[in-house]
Amino acid sequence: MSEPGERQPNGHGQELAHPHRDPFADPGLPHHTPRRTDLDERTAKRAERQVATLFGLSTLATIGFVVSFVTIPPSDDLRVIGLGQVNALNFALGMTLGGALLCIGMGAIHWARKLMNAEEMVELRHPMKSSASATAEVLEKVRAGGRDSALPRRKLIWTSLIGALAAFPVTFLVPLRDLGPLPHRRMRETLWKDPLRRELVHANGGARIRPEDLQVGTLISVKPTGEVTQEELAKAAVLLVRMRPADVRKPEQAAKGYQGIMAFSKICTHAGCPLGLYEHTTRHMFCPCHQSTFDLSDGGKVVFGPAARDLPQLPIAVNSEGYLVARSDFSEPVGPSFWERGR
Repeated sequence: MSEPGERQPNGHGQELAHPHRDPFADPGLPHHTPRRTDLDERTAKRAERQVATLFGLSTLATIGFVVSFVTIPPSDDLRVIGLGQVNALNFALGMTLGGALLCIGMGAIHWARKLMNAEEMVELRHPMKSSASATAEVLEKVRAGGRDSALPRRKLIWTSLIGALAAFPVTFLVPLRDLGPLPHRRMRETLWKDPLRRELVHANGGARIRPEDLQVGTLISVKPTGEVTQEELAKAAVLLVRMRPADVRKPEQAAKGYQGIMAFSKICTHAGCPLGLYEHTTRHMFCPCHQSTFDLSDGGKVVFGPAARDLPQLPIAVNSEGYLVARSDFSEPVGPSFWERGR
């Protein structure tokens, strides 16, 4: 048997210190000095309020980020001392985002230095593979760390921290607004929804239209009254066609028209190409891009080609002055048929 202070071989020609002897009784660390927060509960409470204040400031900075993003125009400039002329939106977003992160970090550091357990611990080297007892010891240390964090007792800290961490991800969600409008509403609405813009006027020149101005077989392009941008016209462009009332096959289609005058979307439901090739004898509308064919006498029904959806029809009437107007917006979305693929 070897003595307690002797070294023993490990089977590989190396020697190990005796497992029952502490090789470093005094590792050279200074004696533990308690902090003021360890001795004085009033000081600990003050530190707790300081940490909670930092987390609260982080939450306010996050709110400032959202408000800045929504309210400050991207084109506004701001003169900053030391920086000169800068973009106001970028400056506000950078300051609020940086402030939110800084306050969370400062609060976490202040929390660890003033309130968490500060007792020095020495851990000797151990074999690479942990034993069952070592694993159990680590788990116990993790639990002890949870207790030492003072979270069960410092409710003000963990509630304010939860608020700061819950609010901060908003800074990643709000910029998604710049990806574009949500399709569920913006793509389903056109300028015809505005009661003040519903009068049908010529696409070229903007002249108002009376029913007697249209002969059977006439096809014209129309738009809503007032100034219309190209982006708005891409959804609101309409073809106005007149046919004999007897040629209209569906009663619900005739109800949306006026004395055989029908208004259909000018945007092909296949790939969004503008329509305009009309055959009077068959009352068919052709798409010049991929040859989709729509029967305007049968509710704009697809009779040929890759289009998967009939042409939307705009309900029209005559106002008190005798001019053609839209009664409402389209009852279905205009444009390419991605709607069916998304169902």
